[in-house]
Amino acid sequence: MSYEYNEAVDGPLIDHDRAAVVAQLRDRVPGLTILHDMEDLLPYECDGLSAYRTTPLLVALPDTVEQVERLLRYAHAERVPVVARGAGTGLSGGALPLEKGILLVMARFNRIVQIDAEASTARVQPGVRNLAISQAAAKYGLYYAPDPSSQIACTIGGNVAENAGGVHCLKYGLTVHNILRLEILTMEGERVTLGSNALDAPGFDLLALFTGSEGMLGIVTEVTVKLLTKPQSTRVLMASFGDVERAAAAVAEIIGAGIIPGGLEMMDNLAIRAAEDFIHAGYPVDAAAILLCEIDGAESDVQEDCEKVEALLRAAGSTDVRLARDEAERQQFWAGRKNAFPAVGRISPDYYCMDGTIPRRELPRVLAGIEQLSAEYGLRVANVFHAGDGNLHPLILFDANAGETERAEALGGAILELCVKVGGSITGEHGVGREKINQMCTQFNSDELTLFHSLKAAFDPKGLLNPGKNIPTLHRCAEFGSMHVHHGALPFPELERF
Repeated sequence: MSYEYNEAVDGPLIDHDRAAVVAQLRDRVPGLTILHDMEDLLPYECDGLSAYRTTPLLVALPDTVEQVERLLRYAHAERVPVVARGAGTGLSGGALPLEKGILLVMARFNRIVQIDAEASTARVQPGVRNLAISQAAAKYGLYYAPDPSSQIACTIGGNVAENAGGVHCLKYGLTVHNILRLEILTMEGERVTLGSNALDAPGFDLLALFTGSEGMLGIVTEVTVKLLTKPQSTRVLMASFGDVERAAAAVAEIIGAGIIPGGLEMMDNLAIRAAEDFIHAGYPVDAAAILLCEIDGAESDVQEDCEKVEALLRAAGSTDVRLARDEAERQQFWAGRKNAFPAVGRISPDYYCMDGTIPRRELPRVLAGIEQLSAEYGLRVANVFHAGDGNLHPLILFDANAGETERAEALGGAILELCVKVGGSITGEHGVGREKINQMCTQFNSDELTLFHSLKAAFDPKGLLNPGKNIPTLHRCAEFGSMHVHHGALPFPELERF
């Protein structure tokens, strides 16, 4: 595939003998669990981006920080690359292993160290599931706000690596807005604390730099997260629309009125039908699009804002607006949205989940562009959006057995290029990983990429943490034909008309 690790482009890796590395690790890291038989390695070949697979040299499953520290010191001395992995739910190939490297699985670090209800914080290990934090905090009337669709399985360490968001990130922010402190280990095995338990820390904001760095700067060993008080009242409206552009325009109307919903999500007809068939959420299957708008806060404020939002939705052209009758129906509305990805998997042999961001005002234009590109490439696209903050998740439906993989990749790249063209970004919360490394060449120029590599080198001078991911070399950009390296020529000339 076009974004597989390419030693000619990304730099050569040393060939290490598997048996020798296993023997050396067992000697230097007592008690470390190591998987090295082929049948034990196969489950770790891929993450959520399952179309692409690589078998790691070996898999290490440490139980203690000391074991991670010793493993990193060994790998640094012997120049063995290390890729960190949590639950493997990532969707950009960020945790895909290297066949010449160690896959460091942090799943056993799954303890909630402390919940401080008075300070509204929780100290957790990186292998703790996102949802488990809110479950543990519930008895104090608290919860952890970021809620990616995979929250039942994804880990907080992975959320930090990808700066994950979720359906409520419009009002409550991404991971970076909801953490205070990180304990990390550098590639040399040095323990470092980023951030503090206070609202700010002296010096450069390395906490923000590290969040979203996709395992390229260090290994997370502990996270201190902020907890929020559960809102007094939460209501959800579902609005149906006869065309997608009207639904997109309604998003701007709501935000423009000064109302910031807890969540504002959009689904098109293909996604609606798939989710309804799977979850039976009560979605109108004849609608071209639906908006889910959640309002939370004090009871009186919620009631007033719901009335305002309903009026705005109807004025924007909604054919029907429904207010969830009770908490059970509210949860059901959200269940359909949060299960949209697996639902789409029921109607297509394969699907390719994209992730880009755009200015909200460009939603109608980009939706029209995606529809045109879908027709040109001959592949269906189901659209699921964090509409409130312009984070798009087009799901490209294809059949790998019919030879459609490369066409799906090309369509995905064209959609990302369209996002950049209208002033957006190639990712909102899924990261770059291997999937979008070529499109990085379009979004950033050579000076910016050189700066990224310099930051990487400050933490990992030998380039051993997750190499070949996230930041392309200028050599790769030249091969790809980025607009910055190749005299402004877009890799997808057909986008000029949008």
